[in-house]
Amino acid sequence: MNYARIKALVIKELLAVLRDRKSRVVLILPPILQLTIFAFAATLEVKNIELALLDKDGGKAAVELAQRFRGSPSFTKVFPLRGQEDVAPTLEDEKAMAVLVIDQNFSRDVAAGRPAEVQFLLDGRRSNAAQIVQGYAQRIVEQYNRDLVARYNLPPPPATLVARNWFNPNLDYLWFTVPNLIGMLTMVVGLIVTALSVARERELGTFDQLLVSPLSPGEILAGKTLPAMILGVVESVLIVAVAILAFGIPCQGSLWVLALSMVLYLFSVVGFGLFISSLCNTQQQAILGTFTFMMPATLLSGFATPIETMPKLLQIVSLANPLRHFLVAVRGIMLKGMPLLTVLDTIWPLLVIAVATLALAGWFFRKGLG
Repeated sequence: MNYARIKALVIKELLAVLRDRKSRVVLILPPILQLTIFAFAATLEVKNIELALLDKDGGKAAVELAQRFRGSPSFTKVFPLRGQEDVAPTLEDEKAMAVLVIDQNFSRDVAAGRPAEVQFLLDGRRSNAAQIVQGYAQRIVEQYNRDLVARYNLPPPPATLVARNWFNPNLDYLWFTVPNLIGMLTMVVGLIVTALSVARERELGTFDQLLVSPLSPGEILAGKTLPAMILGVVESVLIVAVAILAFGIPCQGSLWVLALSMVLYLFSVVGFGLFISSLCNTQQQAILGTFTFMMPATLLSGFATPIETMPKLLQIVSLANPLRHFLVAVRGIMLKGMPLLTVLDTIWPLLVIAVATLALAGWFFRKGLG
């Protein structure tokens, strides 16, 4: 393998990308813009909840409970209902996410020390949001119960659950979302740069010149891989810097361990990109192939839903997804301070994925030479 020829091809690939002003802009601005938008948009948190209130009691205890819901930052709009007949239309017409119904004997039961009940109705069409809102309401009622126990010297509940959140004490959803976006946006850059490289050569007619040049298939493969790795590393460093400095995401672990994980991850992503590129004749086909791969890769990464809840077959398929392994590593390094040995135990499949995809891409290159 002639390293001088590889160096010349790497320089040629970098110049092809960096000399074009539009390419420079596309490489830098969109990932940062996407990180900013997705960090706030791609969230499972439920905020600005509209709550309808039907208070049949009107007593002191009922008013206090209603005021606690009004004072919660989660329930930004609490409006009253006139009667029971308004409950169903409110949920059916999506005027409110939930309806709180306080029974007419609520204050009397609280004063007498008897169990008092309230009804909390949720719109089950949005099941995930409904479960989260139910959790908000349970916390408000639990705190209300503790205050009643202290106020009226009532016997405490037989058991209480005290929750302590490790690695994200305030349950800030950005701490979960932004590390995931680091992996997703790095994959976008790595895939697009590599997927377009060979397709661009074929579309411009310069791929035939590569085939008749002294370059071997391995040298062509290396010359296409290294520029994408260089650009991907620079882009990933920029994304991580924005995540830490602009969004305040902590990095409890070593930045060197994070860098090692990023390089292995980019190696596997570039392998997929070159494999896609070797199958495409035009840049349009390469872009379509990239997005065809990215959608399943995102869904099977554990970003939106836990992998453990997926069918067994999909759990096995997800093992070939580099994003799945990297997300575990980047979250562990940034939030938990995961040590090197534990990280290596998580990311070693990335090396297997990279070798397999690069071998397939090399086989297609050799087939093209034949």
